[in-house]
Amino acid sequence: MRIKDIERRSFYLRLIYALCLCGATWTHLQVALVHGLSWDYGGAAPMTRIYWTSLLFIDPLTALLLLLIPGAGLILCVAVIVTDVVHNSWFALHHPIRMDLYLSQIVFLLFVAFTVRTAWRGAASRSAALRAFD
Repeated sequence: MRIKDIERRSFYLRLIYALCLCGATWTHLQVALVHGLSWDYGGAAPMTRIYWTSLLFIDPLTALLLLLIPGAGLILCVAVIVTDVVHNSWFALHHPIRMDLYLSQIVFLLFVAFTVRTAWRGAASRSAALRAFD
């Protein structure tokens, strides 16, 4: 496969990741607009409240990095979706959750897990090509 094809696939995957993170940002923004940044999420533990509120800022930052600094964006994207699914799985053991949102996170995690290698390869080859011009 040509390097340009790998870079193009990487870009499209990163764009899909970024759009999904923008959707998640919208969800967190709606919560913040309705309840404020200091909402306790119906009595959730302090670390859960901090984590969920922080995603309002981390998700769009990750989306931006995916497009501007792909390597950092991919690392952060994987970290965000893994911690989100792990945290929400733990939370779901003790509290009712919105199953549609939870399942969408699992689907996104699986999509990232199965495609991140391609996204990484294309981002890495793009970085190498840019360094050649320095």
